Amino acid sequence: MGKIAVLHGINLQLLGRREPEIYGRVTLESINSRLCRMGQEAGAEVYCRQTNHEGEMVDWIAELGPRDFLILNPGAWTHTHYSIRDAVKGVGTPALEVHLSNIGARESFRAHSVVAPACLGQICGLGADGYYLAMTYALSRIDSLEASDG
Repeated sequence: MGKIAVLHGINLQLLGRREPEIYGRVTLESINSRLCRMGQEAGAEVYCRQTNHEGEMVDWIAELGPRDFLILNPGAWTHTHYSIRDAVKGVGTPALEVHLSNIGARESFRAHSVVAPACLGQICGLGADGYYLAMTYALSRIDSLEASDG
């Protein structure tokens, strides 16, 4: 079975205390714990990582293959960092972009994602639930890949 990587970008280590009116009060540790539990219950390998260093994020993405799945919240890199978009596109790993806030309803510079075109889809504005929906989808996608291998 492929693995599910949950990669969090810049400043997401501050969840729970950074602008809770926008991002909520849930911590990154809490989100990661629930995602890993969901994966464990389904028999999937899930790992979660956070970085504030763009090159490290690109390296992590490059470790993935087409049988894996990526849940990615690039944070502010969403809007300007083509290197992350190119890494997602380059590895061919199915990916979902996740954002806690509705980036389309915020400042105009946040409305556009350069990463989204490299992903299967984007979930935003649902708080931490967006991650859990992405994990549910990733688990079904990994299962369907396994079933097709028969």
